[in-house]
Amino acid sequence: MPVAEIVEEESFKPRQRDVLDAALRLLVEEGDALTMNAVARRASCSKETLYKWFGDRDGLITATVRWQASKVAVAPVERGRLDAASLRERLKQFAVNWLRVISSDTSIALNRIAVSHAGSGKSKLGQIVLENGRLAMGRRLKPVLEAGRDRNLLAFDDTETAFRTFFGLIARDVQIRLLLGDRLTLGAAEIARDAERATQQFLRLCGPQTAAPDAPDLVKRRG
Repeated sequence: MPVAEIVEEESFKPRQRDVLDAALRLLVEEGDALTMNAVARRASCSKETLYKWFGDRDGLITATVRWQASKVAVAPVERGRLDAASLRERLKQFAVNWLRVISSDTSIALNRIAVSHAGSGKSKLGQIVLENGRLAMGRRLKPVLEAGRDRNLLAFDDTETAFRTFFGLIARDVQIRLLLGDRLTLGAAEIARDAERATQQFLRLCGPQTAAPDAPDLVKRRG
């Protein structure tokens, strides 16, 4: 049975994807002013269709976040066939996908709005982005990390801490700099280089029998 699926948690029909792409473009252009009316006009569909598919504005935004996050995929692997090369490739591809998505105008706009709403009581957008973004990423990659441990390709005690370690190595300060308007150059070559670096660092930290006996165990530390 595959450890992780390439397919998103939510499978959208082509017409629904068009609507969600329209919603993402509006978020970039208008930010917090996203309304069901505006999306219906931009996507050339009726409000009734939007309500039927997504429920309400929060439902539409949730689906939009899921659609954007679905682009960070993890290729499926068979537990018994996972080897060092395939594990490395899946980790690197996850890193490439995440950096590509997070540096897009749509993700930057979405995250800026979510941060501005967090704790304000204005909407549930912060919670929606957290649950269907960062936490969804963990649900996709953790089974691969655990499969790597089962095959003695990785060594860690706590899966969440191992995931956070890898995620931190990929992210560094990239996301906060983008949110603050720094004009980072993240083309295909830069993304591939950064993904390879993060993967190598993670495998050095979490690979079996690589740590010195007295070295602090970063991935066993909780919190």
